[in-house]
Amino acid sequence: MTTYELVVERREPVADGVLALVLRQPGGGPLPGWEPGAHIDVLLAPGLERQFSLCGDPADRYRWRIAVLREPDGRGGSAYAHTKVRQGTRLRVRGPRNHFALEPAPRYRFVAGGIGITPILPMLTAAERAGAEWTLLYGGRTRASMAFTEELSRYGERVALRPRDQAGPLDLGPVTTGLPEGTLVYCCGPGGLLDAMAERCPPGALRVERFHPARRQEGHGGEFEVVLARTGRTVTVPADVSVLDAVRAVGVAVLYSCAEGTCGTCETDVVEGAVDHRDSVLTPDERAAGDTMMICVSRCRGRRLVLDL
Repeated sequence: MTTYELVVERREPVADGVLALVLRQPGGGPLPGWEPGAHIDVLLAPGLERQFSLCGDPADRYRWRIAVLREPDGRGGSAYAHTKVRQGTRLRVRGPRNHFALEPAPRYRFVAGGIGITPILPMLTAAERAGAEWTLLYGGRTRASMAFTEELSRYGERVALRPRDQAGPLDLGPVTTGLPEGTLVYCCGPGGLLDAMAERCPPGALRVERFHPARRQEGHGGEFEVVLARTGRTVTVPADVSVLDAVRAVGVAVLYSCAEGTCGTCETDVVEGAVDHRDSVLTPDERAAGDTMMICVSRCRGRRLVLDL
C-alpha cells in the first residue's frame, strides 16, 4: 500500500481533549479518493503508528481531516499528536482502507459514543446527499467533550446530543426497536456501547467499528503450518506465536500496525484452509466466506493454512 508524506495544513481543538488535523499534499495536489467509514494509518514518529478515521468531506479531494482524542493512559500516540504535531508538520500516511463502509439503504440509525463520532460524520453527509432518512444519537461524558457539535447543529432535530452528565446513560431503545424493514444501524464508540447495541439490534441490521479489540478466545491455540503460496515455503506457527510473527521471523515482509485485530492492516488472502477468526474487523459474512484473515490474531482451525504470501 502506498505511503504518502502529507503536511498539516491546520490544527484546531474541536472539543475538550480532541484535536482536529487537516492534512494535504505538500504541493497541493489531489489525494486518493475515499468513502465514508475509511481510515488511514498515520506514522507519527518511529514506533508510533496509529489509525484515525477520516472525518472530513469525501468530495474534497485535496484535504483529509482526522481527529485525535488525548488519552492520558494511552500508549503515547495521542500525546505526541497533541504536543508535537503543529501546522506545517509533515507526517507519513498510509491508506485509506475501509472495513466500515456505508451500505446503500433507504434509512439509517447512527449511534456514536465519544470519539466514535469521527467515522459517522461523513456518513451523515453521504446519507443526506443520497436522500436517505436518518437520525443520529450521540453520547459523551460532557457536552464540552463531544467533538463537532457545532458542525452537527445544521442537521437540527435529526441529531440528538446526550451528554452523560446531563442526560444519564444513552437510551438505546428508540434506535434498536421497531426498526422499519431495510433500516441499517451504524455504531462506533466504546466497547460497552457496541456490545449493548449488538444485544438489542435485530439480526443483520447492525454495522460497527471498534477502536479496541472485542473479547476474543483466550490463548493462542495449537501449533499448525502455514504454506506461503508465492514461494511454496512452509512455516510452523507454534502455539504461543502469531501467524504474523512466525512469517516475519522467516523474512516475509508484511504490513501490520495494531497487532490486535482492529485496524485491518495485516489482512491476508486465504488460498486454502479453515480460519479461526479472532479479529474485530470482519463481518460475520466475511468470516464465513473465509477468503481473508487478520494474521496478527487469527489462527487455523485445523493443521494447515495456505496464504497468499
